[in-house]
Order: sequence, then C-alpha cells, then structure tokens
Amino acid sequence: MVKLIALYRAPEDPSSFDRHYEEVHTPLIRKMPGLRKLEVARITGAPIGEPKHYLIAEMYFDSQDALDASMASAEGKAAARDLMGFAGNLVTMFYAEVKSE
Repeated sequence: MVKLIALYRAPEDPSSFDRHYEEVHTPLIRKMPGLRKLEVARITGAPIGEPKHYLIAEMYFDSQDALDASMASAEGKAAARDLMGFAGNLVTMFYAEVKSE
C-alpha cells in the first residue's frame, strides 16, 4: 500500500481555507478512482515551539500504479487543478510506502 501525503502550511485566512477544503476539495478527492482511505488531521502542536504546518491529508492506494492511474484520471486532474487554485503556495506533497507491522 502507498499513500499520497499533502502537508499544508498555515493559510492567511484559515476559515476560508477550511470551508473550501471541506466543501470543495475533499469531495473531489473522494471521487478519485482507487482511493482506499482518506485521513485528514489538523496540526494542533509540536514538541518544541509552534508548528510550521496547519493540516495533513493522507490518501491511501493499493499500489504506486493505482496512485499514478488515479492522479492521471479526470477526477485526479480536477482535484489537482483545484488544489493549485486554492492552496498551491501552501502545500508540499510526497509519496510514502506503508510498511506492515
């Protein structure tokens, strides 16, 4: 299993960001083919100092091929366009392989 991780820095207008993320962006993500699970968490603190990030989203897929196909789909492209429009300057994205225990 792999996951696509989106890590967001704090937006200038958190309430506007939250509204768009919940009402527009999340429904687009949920339409992506092959998505097995979506976890979204608000960053509430850090061990030392103030956290540099605001939100983390983790999108789980069966394999890298499934993730790649999802990103290349019409639904994946729509989610990417929306992301760049409202948070392109706030987000860092990366892939991670999920290891079994």
